[in-house]
Amino acid sequence: MIQYFKNINQRTVEIDKPEAGSWINVSPPLKQEEFSELSSGLDIPIDFLTDSLDIDERSRFEEDDNVKLIVIKTPTENNSFNESDAYYITIPICIILTHNQIVTVNSFDNPAIKKFLDTFQNRHPDKRNMMVLKIFEKITQAYMLYLKEINQRRNQMEQKLYASSRNEELLELMKIQKSLVYFVTALKSNEMLLMKISRTNFLTLNEEEKELLDDMIVDISQALEMSNIYTNILSSTLDAFASIIANNQNQVLKRLAVITIVLTFPVLIASLFGMNVPSGFENSSYAFYIVAFLSLGIALVIGWYFFRKKIF
Repeated sequence: MIQYFKNINQRTVEIDKPEAGSWINVSPPLKQEEFSELSSGLDIPIDFLTDSLDIDERSRFEEDDNVKLIVIKTPTENNSFNESDAYYITIPICIILTHNQIVTVNSFDNPAIKKFLDTFQNRHPDKRNMMVLKIFEKITQAYMLYLKEINQRRNQMEQKLYASSRNEELLELMKIQKSLVYFVTALKSNEMLLMKISRTNFLTLNEEEKELLDDMIVDISQALEMSNIYTNILSSTLDAFASIIANNQNQVLKRLAVITIVLTFPVLIASLFGMNVPSGFENSSYAFYIVAFLSLGIALVIGWYFFRKKIF
């Protein structure tokens, strides 16, 4: 689906065809015919439009016949039906700068682009560099928002795990950890992309735009640092809980072993007196009580010994 937007008198207006100073947004469902039509109509290399279809596309930029392409990774919620998949994943978005328009291509619904659309009435499409930087800003804000949600999920799952120690909470923490792996990888790639754009002046920025780009690099670095911190905390938490579970299991096995030892001697005594051989108690009316109290006494003595040694 292709949408054309233009800012007229501080109002975002959807138009029927591309015009000078318009923003063109390509979003799902995607059709090859639309790509071909857009490529021929705006003189955009077809590869620039289809690069976003590869979910593993790396962050980069290139130029072909004065048409500039920027590929940057953005976060989004994972709508997969597989319960073991991450809560959030990262997807590529292609930003294409033609001679008169700015084109964005999304292979999935992109929350950053939706937020950009909500504030498009305040933008100046003729200032294409500023438009690109504002898209970067929305992408960074989306990372920050999802990182806060991830941290809240982590805290909730940890509290539940303290109380229950069930597998479900551990699986939830693993899904959060997968999300953070996606974020760390994408943020590193995005940080390198922005630093390279700043170093090479790929967008031919003025002083004001350079300052804004530098701010974006700082924000991306902050988001990357947050991701690394949350990843380290989560890894430490999972390791700690794994040790706790293993220790609890050892304690249970130790107690079962002590109980087995305590019961072994009474069973041995009862077995000896229960054998069909002379024992001296055949004619005694107290034989049962003697054996029972003897077995109980030995069990208590052994149990007291293990309790005193703090083995039980």
